[in-house]
Amino acid sequence: MRIGAVNYLNSRPLVFGFEQSAPGARLFYDLPSRLADSLSAGRLDVALVPSVEWLRRPGHVIVSDACVACRGPVLSVKLYFRVPPTAVKRLALDEGSRTSAALAQILLDELVGVRPRCEPLPIGCGLDSTDADAVLLIGDRAIQSIETPAVEIWDLGEQWYDWTGLPFVFAAWLARPNVETAALETLLAAARDRGVAHLAEIAAAEAPALGIDFELALHYLRDNLHFTLGEQELSGLKRFAQLAADRDLVPRDAIRALAQLSIYGCTHQ
Repeated sequence: MRIGAVNYLNSRPLVFGFEQSAPGARLFYDLPSRLADSLSAGRLDVALVPSVEWLRRPGHVIVSDACVACRGPVLSVKLYFRVPPTAVKRLALDEGSRTSAALAQILLDELVGVRPRCEPLPIGCGLDSTDADAVLLIGDRAIQSIETPAVEIWDLGEQWYDWTGLPFVFAAWLARPNVETAALETLLAAARDRGVAHLAEIAAAEAPALGIDFELALHYLRDNLHFTLGEQELSGLKRFAQLAADRDLVPRDAIRALAQLSIYGCTHQ
């Protein structure tokens, strides 16, 4: 089985020891947006993809309660403002993300009443690569840009939680249609549980390559992220889906699919 994982720090706990426990599976690492495309194209069987892509792709199924979520500040998804938020006319969106891109547009509209013109920020580019009024950065680059000067900086996980009181689900494990995943559910949950039990080990291994210190990496994994898709996370996902559908960011059919989803892994009529 071909399984795609995100090549960011936030996914490391979800695949900790996975290859040793599932020798029949092969792990491939890439950016969230590319994983979603590879899954739909049939190059992957299962992938950790942006949650918005599940809403956009009928037939794809959530196969695990392991996820990347937050219940407050997330640290790795930030919107940097060069002008006051109410004055934003151009918004540059990190091409590595799709869920965060939709979330940024929703929050700007709901919190300050602006709908800026969106433009892509090519993968690998930073704040210096665009003169847009606001710039979305995700993943490890957002953590590394923690001291970047700006008129204002929004942590989108924090903004969402303060506004809704709900967790936000950034990514989930999806399988394309007609892929047999019965055994995978247990393996992915076990990998997540091992990862959560070894966060300090993961932080120590990953921090040097990211150019951040161990304490920041551990704080991010332990205090900013949440890795279980529970009922509150589903409530947050449903709220996000409704807001995205209202702005034509996902199909209206996504609302019906979410209404049937009560636990991970299957829908219940």
